[in-house]
Amino acid sequence: MLHDVLKPAKADVPTEAPAYVAGRWTSEGPPAKRVGPFVRDVVTHSYPATAEQLETAREFARDGARMVAALAPATRAAVLDRAARLAAEYRAGFARLIALELGKPVKDGLGEMDRVADTFAVCAGEARHIGGENVPVAGWARGVGNTALTYRAPAGVALAITPFNAPANLLAHKLGASFAAGNTTLVKAPPQAPATTAAMVALVLEAGMPAEAVQLLHGGGDVGAALCAASEVAVISFTGSPETGAAVARAAGAKRLVLELGGNAATIVCADADVAHAAATCARTGYTNSGQSCISVQRVYVQRERYDEFLATFCTEVRGLTVGDPLDPATDVGSMVDEDAATRVEKWISQAGAQGARVLVGGGRDGATLHPTVVAAPPADATLVTEEAFGALVAVLPFDTLAEVVDTCNRSRFGLQAGLFTNDIATIIHAWRELQVGGLIVNGSSNYRLDHVPFGGVKDSGFGREAPKQMIDDYTVIKTLILRGMSIWGQA
Repeated sequence: MLHDVLKPAKADVPTEAPAYVAGRWTSEGPPAKRVGPFVRDVVTHSYPATAEQLETAREFARDGARMVAALAPATRAAVLDRAARLAAEYRAGFARLIALELGKPVKDGLGEMDRVADTFAVCAGEARHIGGENVPVAGWARGVGNTALTYRAPAGVALAITPFNAPANLLAHKLGASFAAGNTTLVKAPPQAPATTAAMVALVLEAGMPAEAVQLLHGGGDVGAALCAASEVAVISFTGSPETGAAVARAAGAKRLVLELGGNAATIVCADADVAHAAATCARTGYTNSGQSCISVQRVYVQRERYDEFLATFCTEVRGLTVGDPLDPATDVGSMVDEDAATRVEKWISQAGAQGARVLVGGGRDGATLHPTVVAAPPADATLVTEEAFGALVAVLPFDTLAEVVDTCNRSRFGLQAGLFTNDIATIIHAWRELQVGGLIVNGSSNYRLDHVPFGGVKDSGFGREAPKQMIDDYTVIKTLILRGMSIWGQA
């Protein structure tokens, strides 16, 4: 199946993205058509789940959970190691498919697949380290003469709901950690990337993941809501917007949740920074995947005495980005996910201009392709300052003192990740302590992530941490054993 999904499609024949339910690939019912945002034609057919398929998937997951839990951690780790090798082997085919479905430049798709390989490898390592604890019960009088042990048991059935912007790597995190923990996983694919998701499921099956460990369902919010409400599901990992995250929580009820809900990332450039390096870094990371990343550089605050210098250098760097066909290896910026998304960001740019901001670079679009845009000194209440843009724009604003800019950043309802350019350790420690974000990147922009490092936010950016080790904690439950009258600690 992996070869079928990844083989280069003929120009007039869309790629088929079947569902995978109860150990069988299926293409039942009328197809949903995915239009590639750059090619402006149908590139994928997927098949939304029916009520019958949802019921079948639930039953199969309930029964399969026991089989997957019985697999030794070494067995799970071996499958994930093979998945890592396959991700590296098929990286070019995945990158091409991602470019067609999403308009993401192939160079970015290749980078995403390198991260997929790393993520699966890290999940394999974490599977080998799942254990428990010998609890020191004899430290209290009532515990003397007893022994207490714990171990981390699989939660059972996990639900992974993935977004379109990094469909391969974010699924690798959710599915890889869930399987490492010994769970079976229901995967709800993003409608914008059904074939990429199908290819990822085919990859793990080819790596040896048993059919009982994973199922794939396509569809919209109704399918997601039905899966969230399913009584068999014990834990849900969701990445997406705050509004959809709230809907997930309402549908889920009393279930364990890991929610990564987006951001409005700020990067701070202090007066002592290497401004040329900061400008080049922000230009490179502010427009990756057309800014469609929850940690993409959206706001850059520059200390006033270096503001003009940064702005001039930054604009030069942005003008040097290559915009065009995402299948061209030279392209830096392709298209956004669809024309509606590009139109929304274009409107925000126009509104900021009408409020007195200066649009120094870009500002226009061609279909779903938004030209990389630099907006200087927008008002603090401009939509592109207060909300998540998720598009190819960066706002650059001046600040005077560290206390002022920290307070400004903290007014945002989001708090995922921030960047800070400075060489002053006191500034670093102060910002790390005071900024209301889940992570701070020093001498780098907000848009930097290592897949084995804890990642997540505060406030409307969600809760929980997406890294294999922390996710395994969410995907497992602690089971305790107390041996009364049997003690390794002594009897008196």
